[in-house]
Amino acid sequence: MSLTIPNFDRARVLVVGDLMLDRYWHGDTSRISPEAPVPVVRVGPSEERPGGAANVALNLAALGARPYLLGLTGHDEAADTLERVLTEAGVRCRFLRFGSHPTITKLRVLSRHQQLIRLDFEQGFLPEDTAPLALDYAELLDEVEVVVLSDYGKGTLAASRELIALARSQGKAVVVDPKGSDFARYRGATVITPNRNEFEQVVGRCADEATLIERGEALIGRELLGALLVTRSEEGMTLLRADAQPLTLPTHAREVFDVTGAGDTVVAALAAALAAGEDWPQAVALANLAAGIVVGKLGTATATTAELRRALHAHDEQPTGVLAVESLAQVVEDARIHGERIVMTNGCFDILHAGHVDYLTKARQLGDRLIVAVNTDESVARLKGPKRPINILAHRMAVLAGLSAVDWVVSFAEDTPERLICRLLPDVLVKGGDYRAEDVAGYGCVTAHGGEVRIIDFRYDCSTSKIVQAIRRGDAETHS
Repeated sequence: MSLTIPNFDRARVLVVGDLMLDRYWHGDTSRISPEAPVPVVRVGPSEERPGGAANVALNLAALGARPYLLGLTGHDEAADTLERVLTEAGVRCRFLRFGSHPTITKLRVLSRHQQLIRLDFEQGFLPEDTAPLALDYAELLDEVEVVVLSDYGKGTLAASRELIALARSQGKAVVVDPKGSDFARYRGATVITPNRNEFEQVVGRCADEATLIERGEALIGRELLGALLVTRSEEGMTLLRADAQPLTLPTHAREVFDVTGAGDTVVAALAAALAAGEDWPQAVALANLAAGIVVGKLGTATATTAELRRALHAHDEQPTGVLAVESLAQVVEDARIHGERIVMTNGCFDILHAGHVDYLTKARQLGDRLIVAVNTDESVARLKGPKRPINILAHRMAVLAGLSAVDWVVSFAEDTPERLICRLLPDVLVKGGDYRAEDVAGYGCVTAHGGEVRIIDFRYDCSTSKIVQAIRRGDAETHS
């Protein structure tokens, strides 16, 4: 399966469920309390992150989708904080506030990235509390293609079957992250996404793959589900549908640091992909890729489209340094998001010699990534004469891509790469020779965007023209 990253900005998703605020207090601990055998934490920095259904919405926003969020909170400072953080991230919030309930808040105390204790502040909502939610839900359905029901068992989704039925009657897909052992509450959903433990609480222990598939397919038929996605930790995830063969994908996680909120990421990526028009295998593969990213982070976390692209490239079976302009622009954007410093240079590089290698090595030392832009054959002929280049463009680019100092190679057809440079906007633009920085093509746009232009001396004992002349003299002497 060839996996691609879809255009998530047209994916409109409504998230309904239990809203929470996750608070993290960080501090050093170096002694045990004299009052009890517990560590003493000197609290320093703190963080506040959306949790529960709010984290699903945040994950959708991080992917570039257009999330709407509906749920119940208290009428308190925690709800204000939650709404502010979400709104700043691009989530459209609609909170039904209750003065008689606190906003569900989970406070974690950590030292050296280890969680010491979690304190929960909550009071579950009663079925009668959720009645006003139906009106807002019906109104917001018109704005979206997909609905996510994020159930953490706190009472918001007491009427889940009615919510599912209304959405399905309007042709909306419903993705459910379930809770508890009563999956009949989600009857008629497009897909439910239990983890293996949740799944086995309902169907019994599955000793092998065949048993899991058999019981999963029976569950689909019993509850009239469109699909079932079982997340299986280090074993990846399995998609079951009534009308298709089972699909099991291995995990993409390289190192599991914290699984908090990973299920939220799976649900968000799956819903966003379906809303963007992807088919089931693609949508599940994207959800699997996103899950592999977030388990490598501390606490509730999100995966961005840039991280998805980078993870996708990391698992690409045919990596290459030669890229088209638009592909390169996307890769450069991803690298920049990850804090990498981009260096760019250009030239004909007709016959690669020691001087070129020395020059490119020095250029690469100025940053984290080096782009080499190469003149096309027609461009070289205009600059060097009709007998040049000696090597065609494809060969020149392939040799450059094989150098350890070079990350990406791209071609340009003009006499100068100014248009290409202004498209990519490197942090450092490098030129070799006796140029003044101000005379280098691309100087204006690079410096206007905070970049710099650097001049590196060439090794003058190496020259392509001299090599060509020597070869030709040798040919003449050989045939004389």
